[in-house]
Amino acid sequence: MAQAKKITMYVIVAFVLYTIVTSPARAADLVQIGFQGISDAAKGVGEFMTALVN
Repeated sequence: MAQAKKITMYVIVAFVLYTIVTSPARAADLVQIGFQGISDAAKGVGEFMTALVN
C-alpha cells in the first residue's frame, strides 16, 4: 500500500511539472485562482466571526 501511495505521488508531481513546463501561463492562472479561492474563504470566515462577535 505504501508503495502505491509513493508511485501515485510521483505521477502527480510529474504531471504538475509537465503542466508547468508545457503551459506556464495556464499554470500561473490556476495558481492565482487557487490563491483567490483561499483568500475568499478566509475573508468569509473573518466576516462570519465578526458577525458572531457583534
